Amino acid sequence: MSWIVLIVSGVLEAVWATALGRSAGLTRLWPSAVFVVALVASMAGLAFAMREISTGTAYAVWVGIGASLTVLYAMAFGGDGFSLVKALLIVGLVGCVVGLKLVD
Repeated sequence: MSWIVLIVSGVLEAVWATALGRSAGLTRLWPSAVFVVALVASMAGLAFAMREISTGTAYAVWVGIGASLTVLYAMAFGGDGFSLVKALLIVGLVGCVVGLKLVD
C-alpha cells in the first residue's frame, strides 16, 4: 500500500509543480488553489509512505516520478521542446526509480 501511495504522491508532485508554474507567482486563483491542494496531498502521501519505506528511497522515488512527469507534461503541453537527449534522460531517471524499488 505504501508504494501505491508513494506513486500517487509523485504524480501529485508533478501536478503541484505545474500548477505553481501556471499560477504566475500565486496571483492566479485556480492554479494557486490546485497548487495548494496537490502540495498538501502530495506531502501527506509522502509522509504516509515513509512510515514503511526508507527516507532516501521514498524521497528519491517521489522526486523522480514528479520530475519525470513534469518534464513530460512541459514537453507535451508547455512549450518545452522535445529532444532525444531529454527523452533518454527521463528513461534513465525512471530506470533508477524502478531500481530503487527493486532493492528496497
